[in-house]
Amino acid sequence: MHLHRMPGLVRQLFPECRWQMPATTPPTLYLTFDDGPIPEETPFVVEQLARFNAKGTFFCVGDNLRRHPTVARLVLEAGHRLANHTYHHISGWSHPRAHYLRDVAQCQELLSALQPEARPLLRPPYGRITPPLARELNRTHQLIMWDILTCDYDPDFAPEACLATALRLSRPGSIVVFHDSLKASRNLRYVLPRYLEHFAERGYQFAAL
Repeated sequence: MHLHRMPGLVRQLFPECRWQMPATTPPTLYLTFDDGPIPEETPFVVEQLARFNAKGTFFCVGDNLRRHPTVARLVLEAGHRLANHTYHHISGWSHPRAHYLRDVAQCQELLSALQPEARPLLRPPYGRITPPLARELNRTHQLIMWDILTCDYDPDFAPEACLATALRLSRPGSIVVFHDSLKASRNLRYVLPRYLEHFAERGYQFAAL
């Protein structure tokens, strides 16, 4: 059983977090890509976005930034935005506060060298964060969650079902999570181009956060 959209009660517990963007005209979707950048998958995402003049937001694992800076620069040169996904992809539920904050800061140091900005974006891995930690991080980062989790990383989730679910749940202003990771490769490569084509044909735009 996949939980593609967080219940309203959970959203209310984290008022610091952005779950969805306001609906606009023309309708806009906000595609996000977690866990990269990696040379095997991130360039594919950039190529697909370019086909539809789409912009996206890439929530980067710091260790991948360290290992693949040229891939990160490719993302930036294509007009997309980089964002923080912690350095080691750690859970805010199972690590001490000080440890978690250091991991966020370590990732942010690499991001700031590539993309200086006043208030960077942060997505907690797995969406796992506590209310006190969210309040503290909100002082320095805009916390981004999601309206739709595609679950593209699940090897037991058939590509056709992944696509159908993402199409059905998307609505104007949705923040949608994909993963530019090896684990998600099969579903990502099937779903993303078809998802972009479907909504582009219906007059949607795709913007970075």
